[in-house]
Amino acid sequence: MAAAASIRRATPEDAGVLCALAERTFVETFGHLYPPQDLADYLATAYPVELQRQQLQSGDYAAWLLEQGGAAVGFAFAGPCGLPHVQVQAGDGELKRLYVLRSHQSGGHGGRLFAAALDWLQTPGRTLWIGVWSENFGAQRFYARHGFVQAGAYEFPVGATRDRELILRRQQG
Repeated sequence: MAAAASIRRATPEDAGVLCALAERTFVETFGHLYPPQDLADYLATAYPVELQRQQLQSGDYAAWLLEQGGAAVGFAFAGPCGLPHVQVQAGDGELKRLYVLRSHQSGGHGGRLFAAALDWLQTPGRTLWIGVWSENFGAQRFYARHGFVQAGAYEFPVGATRDRELILRRQQG
């Protein structure tokens, strides 16, 4: 019987684990979509460990690790909104990343990570934002069930490739 998966708040010392898992899950989920050079160019700068460490030390960002059997198998990362939308205000929050390794999906783990991030992000009157690939229909349905609606779109660069990303938002009461 496999050990139960647990979620814990990541610390600055987890920056390397978070960055390695971010790269691994990005490649597993989206790597097949890009020419090899575009993927390599993106990965060369996408997940700098020192930046992740600084973000976690700042207190403005937070991450949660899903662990099973001593290994990190998923994560969520949240912080100030950096999406290119004219209605983003100082103080708005963003779920920046939410990924679970394919081998650990469909067990409710993504929902648990999402809940942890939302609990941390939620503040009365704060708008929450998420960027999601326009072709990731499963994620779009998941976020819609949680009250997020499309507010815009932008181009997300992966090397020379430009993906159409949707900008979703949810106003807090």
